[in-house]
Amino acid sequence: MSRNLIIGTALTVLFIALAALSFLWTPADIETLDIPNRLQTPSAANWLGTDHFGRDMLSMIMMGARTSIAVALLAVGIGMALGIPLGLLAAARHGSFLDELIMRGNDLVFAFPSLVIAILITAVFGASAVNAIIAIGIFNIPVFARLTRGAALPLWERDFILAARVCGKSATHISIEHILPNITNLMIVQGTIQFSLGILAEAALSYIGLGAQPPTASWGRMLADAQTLVSIAPHVALVPGFAILLMVLGLNLMGDGLRDWLDPRIRVART
Repeated sequence: MSRNLIIGTALTVLFIALAALSFLWTPADIETLDIPNRLQTPSAANWLGTDHFGRDMLSMIMMGARTSIAVALLAVGIGMALGIPLGLLAAARHGSFLDELIMRGNDLVFAFPSLVIAILITAVFGASAVNAIIAIGIFNIPVFARLTRGAALPLWERDFILAARVCGKSATHISIEHILPNITNLMIVQGTIQFSLGILAEAALSYIGLGAQPPTASWGRMLADAQTLVSIAPHVALVPGFAILLMVLGLNLMGDGLRDWLDPRIRVART
């Protein structure tokens, strides 16, 4: 097991554990304002200090982790649930009108970044974490569709796939029983990468007011609230900034480590 995988998994598990713990306990209630103790530096009473409303920063980070992880995880789930079947279908019908339709549809989605999609959705339905999930999820669909199609196409020329076709198995049966298991490791690695991008996207949307709305805690919202307080209380901006940095770093390291661990070609090259 590589060092990247160990470090990345440790960082990821740490934030997931903080998010899970927030359902049961936090050091303080984030909805309780304590104005006399606002902008306090880290201390024994408040390990990460307090924000401009006197709220405990550690509690905010724990609750924000819950929001960021939930949004990113659901968005990646949407991308995988819709993108992988579309990619398998396009590969199975390679060269057909259906393949062309799916790929041009992917190009159309790629023409609109997730931020633009979020703005469009927000203009119609209003700003919320749910709309952020939908926006990020829509952007993830073509990512997984393209990757699945690209990984599946070479497999359709392999001998074991030709043998399955000779046996009379349908394209759907072959895709599910033979193609999908052989590209699962690639999907897992890409899932961790999109998970980290989802964390960044959620923070960006919340920063500009299109993500989770108060009183729901969000790392991006914490950064937006702290942008005018950096010179007065740097920790108010540094704490959520480092939380985003460490979470994304952990996911990227874990994805890199999983790629090395799951790819037999890399293992053989190293041995």
